[in-house]
Amino acid sequence: MSKADKKAKNATPLGTHLLAGGTAGLMEALVCHPLDTIKVRMQLSKSGRGAKGVKARGFLATGAMIVKKESPLGLYKGLGAVVTGIVPKMAIRFASFERYKAWLTPVGSTVSGPGIFLAGLMAGVTEAVAVVGPMEVVKIRLQAQHHSMSDPMDVPKYRNAGHALLVILREEGIRTLYRGVGLTALRQATNQAANFTAYTELKRLLNAYQPQYEGKDLPSWQTAIIGLISGACGPFTNAPIDTIKTRIQRASALPGETAWSRVTTVAGSMFREEGVKAFYKGITPRVARVAPGQAVVFAVYEKVKRWIEEVKSEIKNSDFNEH
Repeated sequence: MSKADKKAKNATPLGTHLLAGGTAGLMEALVCHPLDTIKVRMQLSKSGRGAKGVKARGFLATGAMIVKKESPLGLYKGLGAVVTGIVPKMAIRFASFERYKAWLTPVGSTVSGPGIFLAGLMAGVTEAVAVVGPMEVVKIRLQAQHHSMSDPMDVPKYRNAGHALLVILREEGIRTLYRGVGLTALRQATNQAANFTAYTELKRLLNAYQPQYEGKDLPSWQTAIIGLISGACGPFTNAPIDTIKTRIQRASALPGETAWSRVTTVAGSMFREEGVKAFYKGITPRVARVAPGQAVVFAVYEKVKRWIEEVKSEIKNSDFNEH
């Protein structure tokens, strides 16, 4: 058997990535979604030079305002859209990363640092175009709408993720779901490139300093810590991209606008009216959401993947013993 054949035989099946990644993504969404809602509200709030002296609310103040006006459930607006897309998103992320990494690794050698970075970059673009772009348009529309609990007749435009999707398609067309997809792809690409590179290098470093884990998985608490660190890398590099993307996805398209003109119009308006700080609105909750989110994702992913492989091994050995 050739080295290429052995490599293909030992590769983790796509189904394992699907189940492990989907479970990890679901746990991440349930734990961290409130922080994402606060981040979106902070990014959409207008304050500063052109906001007539309106003072920007901080992370805790924004969260408290949402709970006061909309109840604690307001923090989970858009969760349906996230959960609906989380399984294919994580499946595509991990499966495409592993596939790209395999393509970039010469037979008989280990993948290089630049190879990990490039594989993460391409995995980020793949997940953005396939799932994240449309999912985030729906999520942001749900998170951005306000509902007054004091007025029973005040009915939100979007009731849930499915209803929001139908309304957007009926009123604005399918192209709306891909508004800002270029910025989403750029954000996801830089996120996953930094995320997978940092995670892989930190994992390699821990394995080197702990020879007792050679050929074994690291403890879950260590996986969670390096996932936390790697998850914090992306947001600091692409916060302006994420804020501009959020503003674009929230608004309806204007006649004659192109993708580039929308970006320049929104970015120019933000700079003139709110200053440079506007591009980093929501950075605190974004890091607070993404970093622990990646800690959850990597810890759960590695745990579930290991469990699946152990179960499959036990079933295989059981069948072998019976025969």
